Amino acid sequence: MKFLQLVRCVRTQPSVREITGPLQVRYFQHDFVPRDPTAKPKKYKYPAVYDPYGPRPLPSDKLIELAERIAALSPQERSQIGPTLEHRFRHPKLQKVDVDFAVDGSQGGAKAGAAKVEEKKEKTAFDVKLEKFDAAAKIKVIKEVRAFTDLGLKEAKDLVEKVPVVLKKGVTKEEADNIIEKIKAVGGVAVME
Repeated sequence: MKFLQLVRCVRTQPSVREITGPLQVRYFQHDFVPRDPTAKPKKYKYPAVYDPYGPRPLPSDKLIELAERIAALSPQERSQIGPTLEHRFRHPKLQKVDVDFAVDGSQGGAKAGAAKVEEKKEKTAFDVKLEKFDAAAKIKVIKEVRAFTDLGLKEAKDLVEKVPVVLKKGVTKEEADNIIEKIKAVGGVAVME
């Protein structure tokens, strides 16, 4: 019995659609007229060239006459117009760009030129690179690498097994020579870079 009363209650209440009507109410367009579905779309004429600055005024008669006189000149005379106007308006002559120093677009000529000057300076910091070693002298080389790199046994072993590898970076020439001699004494080959 209660179930039937509940069903009647639900059925007797009007739905939202019945109260408000269709949900296409357009309050913000008071004069809205729906588009005719059978109508063809409108075609718009677009300009041939888009000019962001808008329409420009036509050139004056003086400019048109000048353009016609320039067009009537011979090619040799036309080639002399640029230098003559440069001289008349006292424009500075354009300098040629030296492309020898240009490495890529991000670096300018001055930066690349400074890099060449730096290369010519004498090198003060060197890297020591282990090229190869005797298999029998592997343990001695690992001990020697541990002595001047402050690495643990496992790290030194892993480093030595990655031959060729840089052992130490940014050392002086004397220190690099000392390391190379020590590695050579235990059976390895190291070079200075």
